[in-house]
Amino acid sequence: MIRWMIVIFLALVLISWMTPLLRRLGLGRLPGDLHFRLFGREWFIPLTSTIVLSLLASAIARWI
Repeated sequence: MIRWMIVIFLALVLISWMTPLLRRLGLGRLPGDLHFRLFGREWFIPLTSTIVLSLLASAIARWI
């Protein structure tokens, strides 16, 4: 259980670190990525970008 929590934490840190780079590449601005302001905060839900990145990761995993 603790291993999964560490893996999820590290994945979230890595994703938050790479967000500016991914936005420069165009991810995060695809149709289906949601941006909205609620309670004075800006929220970002990257649905389409997540699907694209998981398909890319799956293709790389199959290729290797």
